Amino acid sequence: MQLNLKNPDLFRDKAYVNGEWVEAKSGKKFDIIDPGSDQKWATCTDMAAEDAEDAIQAAHKAFRKYRTVNPKVRADLLSKWDALIREAKDDLATILVYETGKPLAEAHGEIEYAASFTRWFAAEAERIQGTNFTSATPGRRVFTIKQPIGVAAALVPWNFPVAMILRKASAALAAGCTMIVKPSPETPLSALTLAYLAEKAGFQKGVFSVLPTTLVNTPALSEALCKHPLIKKVTFTGSTRVGKLIASHCAPGLKKLTLELGGNCPFLVFDDANLDQAADALMALKFRHAGQACITANRVYVQKGVYDKFADILVQRTRELRVGHGMDKETTIGPVTTLAGLDKVSSQIEDAKGNGATVLIGGNRINKDDGYFFEPTIIKNAGSSMTVATEETFGPLLALFPFETEEEAVEAANDTSMGLSSYFFTKNVDRTWRLLENLEAGMIGMNTGNASAAESPFGGMKDSGFGKESGKDVAVNEYMITKTGTLTLEGQY
Repeated sequence: MQLNLKNPDLFRDKAYVNGEWVEAKSGKKFDIIDPGSDQKWATCTDMAAEDAEDAIQAAHKAFRKYRTVNPKVRADLLSKWDALIREAKDDLATILVYETGKPLAEAHGEIEYAASFTRWFAAEAERIQGTNFTSATPGRRVFTIKQPIGVAAALVPWNFPVAMILRKASAALAAGCTMIVKPSPETPLSALTLAYLAEKAGFQKGVFSVLPTTLVNTPALSEALCKHPLIKKVTFTGSTRVGKLIASHCAPGLKKLTLELGGNCPFLVFDDANLDQAADALMALKFRHAGQACITANRVYVQKGVYDKFADILVQRTRELRVGHGMDKETTIGPVTTLAGLDKVSSQIEDAKGNGATVLIGGNRINKDDGYFFEPTIIKNAGSSMTVATEETFGPLLALFPFETEEEAVEAANDTSMGLSSYFFTKNVDRTWRLLENLEAGMIGMNTGNASAAESPFGGMKDSGFGKESGKDVAVNEYMITKTGTLTLEGQY
């Protein structure tokens, strides 16, 4: 299959190492499948653990030079990369549709969101500062400087591949680190397009590398990156189970680690909420990319006074969704990205029905062009014993849980091992502050379902991981060390 790209040079299917487009040592390739048709549309080189050494050595060599590059030069490089990404947005969006299945409009939205990180960190590159202050000890001065930590490895997921790469890489490159990206097996080509654009922006060889691989080779390649002594920083976005495994790989080397893991996020709607405002936010949050986002609303708690009314509003809006291939302009919700996603949604629905829940709309797989399509589904009377309450869905299933009191809602919302995002809708100011402080999550959406932005620190607590991405200062600091200097002065002052 040939993509109709405005610039065919943007299509890359080889690994990018040390400024060169290379094949795996094994010579093996793997197929890329369009989830909207279950058809192969491209192939890509299959890098393995044996291919990691060359990339790491090249990145380390490049780091020794890049770390000394003037911050303004790094800012200019990021700005040029940003401009090229925006220029290529139509072609990059097309690649995203065929890799992930998301509708074309959502693919464009991801690129706009993703490019906000290149723009933000281009400015942050020139704002990295140390401190200088007078010590409590007479005749002593203390100051700090910040320096890039070294080669960073980024292990990224398939649901927002461009955004996740740019959120990590932009901060790393602004700090003066070099980075090796291992994309998900489902979405390697968008990552390679970014590498091509980084090359065109002027980043020197070895500063930014991409190692595509299959699911079979992913564990060994990831382990090789995590355990290599020249890798000083690892950043991972994915499941809690894999995140803990990554942490165990990094522990012997005491590597600096950022983990953005599972969500199972609660969404609370109180009697005094603006229901249309809450519904607008929830529809976008829940059904964007067919529900496949770590920060999506997984458990929707609605106070009993508005429970039935809010359910009716959601059902009506869900009827207006149009399921189809992402390249169809009429499509508002695409397929799930992997075939396993269909089974998980079906399993959670059957479990809920068996435990007393009612399906208000949807509930079935859609037989359409052999794609991985599932009806947008809403279930009513969900309970805490159901798997939809205890596991992330990662699919187009919205579960409504009734509650009576604020205390009950907070207890239910916090009744999970995860703590990435929480959302609530209320017009009570006192309650707003109580919920902000009492909900156990790293990010709180207050009368909004859109709480992620380049200027906002992104990260969770509990089993949702640790460390922050994006935001002022904190994200760049994840790729830096602080060095303290102490000077003793002679003479009288």
